[in-house]
Amino acid sequence: MRLERYKNNPFLENMEIRQRDKILKLSILGKDNNILLNQNTGEINGTHIATYKSVDTEEFVKLFTKNIALTFDLTSAGIKAFNVLMWIIQKEALNKDMVMITQYHLDEFNLSNEKNINMKTLYRGIKELEKAQIIARHLTNSIYFINPNFVFNGDRIAFTTMIERKVK
Repeated sequence: MRLERYKNNPFLENMEIRQRDKILKLSILGKDNNILLNQNTGEINGTHIATYKSVDTEEFVKLFTKNIALTFDLTSAGIKAFNVLMWIIQKEALNKDMVMITQYHLDEFNLSNEKNINMKTLYRGIKELEKAQIIARHLTNSIYFINPNFVFNGDRIAFTTMIERKVK
């Protein structure tokens, strides 16, 4: 394998790095229209790394759930409840923004996914999902409104995490 040599630094322009099953795009924040402004300091520099990855439906739901859990600091109960919620939405959501979550639904979820989640755990998780504003209780017991900004039937989503070094 021949190593490439460069006259100029190849890393100074926007980059696209192709890996097995994903594409990483790196760009400089603060250049052209790609700007992230610190309103306190006026600083507009940084690096933006975006990952593009194509996955099947099952992997999509797993990655989506994992990222929602990280974003909202969900506990194990919250993650389990979110998995049940996503399963119910895929199977039988009442309409575009409402879902019913009952013992029957949990039993069906456990049976089809070889899980053993109990109602107590599910209720603890539902409280976390409510606190995170992913769902909200309807006037009718066991029916919840779905926040369409987090739970949707789309086929792509972008999660952005900004990490900022603390200034001493």
